[in-house]
Amino acid sequence: MATRDKNIWILLVFILSGLVIGGLLGELASRVDMLWWLSYGESFGLSNPVELNLNIMTVTFGLMFKINIASIIGMAISIFIYRKV
Repeated sequence: MATRDKNIWILLVFILSGLVIGGLLGELASRVDMLWWLSYGESFGLSNPVELNLNIMTVTFGLMFKINIASIIGMAISIFIYRKV
């Protein structure tokens, strides 16, 4: 059972790294004329952060996701590599 849980965590790390690296490559590809389509995507989340004022401290919550084509390709490649390893 422990090895299965460990494999799920490793898969999660692979997927997140694929998303991050793909997102970075997509942003870099937006500057190249023939690769503009890799940067096409959507942003979703809290555009304005939510503040919770407790009088002695203020807590601010905010989360924004930006997914593009390159990050989806990076995620698919990372899952493929995980399955081969």
